[in-house]
Order: sequence, then C-alpha cells, then structure tokens
Amino acid sequence: MRVEDAVGILRRAGCSAPVIEHCLTVRRVALRLAREIERRGVKIDVGLVGDGAIFHDIGRARTHGIAHGVEGGKILREMGLDRLAPFAENHLGGGIPAEEAAELGLPPRDFVPATLEEKVVAYADKLVEGSRVVPFERAVEAVRRKLGGGRPAAGGGLR
Repeated sequence: MRVEDAVGILRRAGCSAPVIEHCLTVRRVALRLAREIERRGVKIDVGLVGDGAIFHDIGRARTHGIAHGVEGGKILREMGLDRLAPFAENHLGGGIPAEEAAELGLPPRDFVPATLEEKVVAYADKLVEGSRVVPFERAVEAVRRKLGGGRPAAGGGLR
C-alpha cells in the first residue's frame, strides 16, 4: 500500500498527528530490519511488514490504553484489512499471554506476535518512543516500567 494512502486511512480513522508520525517512524525502522533479514537469506514479506507497521497503532484513534491493540484489530477488520489486524492486536509489550490478557481486561486469548513479520513490527515499535528511535536497552526498560517487571509481557520476549 502506498504510504500516502495509509496515512489517509489513519487520518480518517481519527489518529492524531503524533500517532501518525509514530507509525511512520515504526514503519521506517521495521522496513530497515526486514530488509536486513531478507538480505541475510531469510524469507520475509517486506511489504507486509511496512503495511503492518504503519497500522499497528490505528487503535489509538479510539483509546490510548492497553486495549488499543484490540481496538486496532477491530478497526482494520471493519475496513476489510483483516490480514493487518494481528499487527495491531499483537504488538504490545513482549506479547501478552491469555491469562495476563484476562487480568488486564482484554479478551482472554494470546496477543503474541506469531509470524516473523509481526515480530519485526513489534520489535521496531519498542525501538521508537514518539517519533524518536531509542537504544534497545532503553526500550526494554520502558516496556518494563509501563507493564510492570513481573509480567511476561514486560519484555520476556525482548531479550
């Protein structure tokens, strides 16, 4: 999908300018990672990574809470972009297992990146604060602070 078209979709969904800028930055980081993975001979759908990255936070049009992933999945499915819904749903923390999801008030199912493409987008998102790229260690610490260090979603998959 063309970036201009994706930005238009984000705007129509109600995303703010800072959220859109964040999504564009995550897209740039995710594409850089995906191209490097591809260069090393690993099969990855670089285009899907770019599309998933730009829409990963579309749920922030409805809420900035932890449910923005679930809301993003709903928005993308309503738009007929079902293939991209898992990027919104599964990018939080290091992934949220079903038991923890229920404790957090989310539907009781796993919200864990399943494909390589989803994992690349989730990882890229952790490396971006607002529209700034941050060092890995700082990103992990920020996830732990936000979610609480004892939870699996607080960075267990980020080591």
